[in-house]
Amino acid sequence: MAKFGRKDKSEKVKLEKGAYKRAFRVFKFMKPYRGVFFIGIIFLVFSSVTTMGFPYLIGELFGTKTPSDITNADWKKFEDVDSIMILLLVIFIANAFFSFFRIYLFSIVTEKTLRDVRNTAFNRLIHSPITFFDKNKVGELTSRIATDINLLQEMLMTTLAEFIRQWLTIILSVIVISSTSLRLSLIMLSVIPVVLILVIIFGKKIKKISKNAQDSAAESNNILGEALMGIKNVKSFANESFELLRYKKSTEQIKNLSIKGAVWRGLFAAFIILGLFGAISVVIWQGIIMVHAGELQMDEFVRFILFTVFLGASFGGVGTMMGTIQKAIGATERIMDIVNQEMEENIQNTEYSEIKGNVTFENVSFHYETRANVEVLKNLNLDVKSGQSIAVVGPSGAGKSTFASLLLRFYEPSSGILLFDGINAKQFNLQTLRSNMAIVPQEVILFGGTIKENIAYGNIDASDSEILEAARNANAFNFINAFPDGFDTLVGDRGIQLSGGQKQRIAIARAVLKNPKILILDEATSSLDSESEQLVQEALDRLMEGRTTFVIAHRLSTIKKADKIIVIDGGKLIESGTHEQLIEHGGVYANLSAIQFG
Repeated sequence: MAKFGRKDKSEKVKLEKGAYKRAFRVFKFMKPYRGVFFIGIIFLVFSSVTTMGFPYLIGELFGTKTPSDITNADWKKFEDVDSIMILLLVIFIANAFFSFFRIYLFSIVTEKTLRDVRNTAFNRLIHSPITFFDKNKVGELTSRIATDINLLQEMLMTTLAEFIRQWLTIILSVIVISSTSLRLSLIMLSVIPVVLILVIIFGKKIKKISKNAQDSAAESNNILGEALMGIKNVKSFANESFELLRYKKSTEQIKNLSIKGAVWRGLFAAFIILGLFGAISVVIWQGIIMVHAGELQMDEFVRFILFTVFLGASFGGVGTMMGTIQKAIGATERIMDIVNQEMEENIQNTEYSEIKGNVTFENVSFHYETRANVEVLKNLNLDVKSGQSIAVVGPSGAGKSTFASLLLRFYEPSSGILLFDGINAKQFNLQTLRSNMAIVPQEVILFGGTIKENIAYGNIDASDSEILEAARNANAFNFINAFPDGFDTLVGDRGIQLSGGQKQRIAIARAVLKNPKILILDEATSSLDSESEQLVQEALDRLMEGRTTFVIAHRLSTIKKADKIIVIDGGKLIESGTHEQLIEHGGVYANLSAIQFG
């Protein structure tokens, strides 16, 4: 499995074996558009060939005559200045035509390919297990997609086509100069092995530096995202300077790596320019000697020089593009790692389309992958009938939130079995199972749209009347209606425009609209004031009617009426019973009750 987590600063990044092969998996996304891509390649070849007609005809001009100096038979050979100029104009028009369609067709293929890559990457991320997000920061993942997709776009739309064009130019130029003068050609081409060796050496170094720079950029974006998302915490602790220092260290590293990469790319370009233009100077010197000796015609020499310039420019272009291609390969490798990320195990079973609400834990134990030696839950046994309300209490860190995560199958038990209606949870389709469940968390996260859109998230097919009724049942209708825009009020990023009690009631309305068989209340009233708590609790009481409900709570006053209270401590279920039974028992629950109620 691909690793996306933060790397140790001191760790030297090494390219894994098969990096190129993994990066080139992106071309499978181009397969549906290979016909258009092939036509684009044809236009690319035509535009390259017509481009090479320019230096050839310019060379011919130096061996032409004026119309008054030629016979009628010579007109057919296009050996006069006027005829060649007309032919040049035709070539320019043809080249413009081919170039337009080459760019247009490559753009179509690129944008459709990137659309499919984006959709596939998001599909993989949205269906990745929670364990994946436990190991990887969201800021880094979003940065990878945003930044690396742009690099891939540049490569597919521009760099790839230009890379092919430059090599076509090199091949055609070598053919022309070899047929013109083999001696001069050998002098010119003697520099190619040196250039190829430099391409390999510099390319590997540039790719490694580029990959490190992209890692640093992702970490920098992550710091930026964390600071802005938690801006109230930053300001309340007066840690602006601390966050700025963190960000400065990150941007300093990006700067250093980018400059280092620029130095290597500059050295690469310098060596290529030195070698190629040095060779061109030698070629010109030798060519002039051959012209004076009668071994070479002036038009042949001019043609040779022009094609040599094209050859040198193409080699220089290839050298410059190699850095961009290496950078894009590193970015593509990361995107393909996301695209090939394992998704949640989700069987396509339509036999069990809904559940009644019976839940059973049989000897369930659980530990997180990152802490395999620490069991959070140990041999948990619990049998809950449909419609019962179960309160889960215990000290912090006892495993209560993990209990809720197992119910939602965010994680699978390390051992033991979780059953719904007597059927192993693994036999249910995940979407089917979760569509029968709803959770009202302590920290409600709202989307940055309207109140109506956030409530409708519980059932995207709900009608306006159903949304209004859900808001009434959640004691949210009055405060929503008091806003000037009513249900169309924007809640702001993560619901920042609303109070904690208002957000809780919207979350409850969302759960009401979903109409679940199993309801999970994860400390839904723990952070509210007395008035808000009363309103929220009234809404929760209505929501709990007729549903299997699991209430995770610290405030014992909210769970006195529960059908059963279970006490978890150290991952073990140590007590179980009604409020009265547990008080009489005099155990952990009785002690907690005595502390809270004096």
